[in-house]
Amino acid sequence: MEQALRASAWRDGSWYRVRTARFEAAFVVSDEELDRVENVDVEVRLADGSRWTATVFTVAEVGRLMARWADSGEALGGRYFWCSDGLIVRDAGITAITDVLSGLLDNGDFTSVLRRCVDESS
Repeated sequence: MEQALRASAWRDGSWYRVRTARFEAAFVVSDEELDRVENVDVEVRLADGSRWTATVFTVAEVGRLMARWADSGEALGGRYFWCSDGLIVRDAGITAITDVLSGLLDNGDFTSVLRRCVDESS
């Protein structure tokens, strides 16, 4: 939670932006409660200007999706979950997810876990 204390955050249309000393994260949110977010797309811009993306799910949300798919027949009747840029976290909420992003930077896993955005103008 220390990361959240050093961050500034604000709504920007359909985005919720969090700025820390090392990155700015832009979460695509609706009118949901920010501390209950369990399925969200995020774009992270690092201090070097590089941009990274992920779709973040909580463990509970993955379970709910798989249960729904068991009824609908999707994903072989809910027998698997796959997402090309998926990041699964334990705790819900923008603050918890921001803390995970910060932790990934701390432990060196950030660039392995998130997907780098390619600048098409290059």
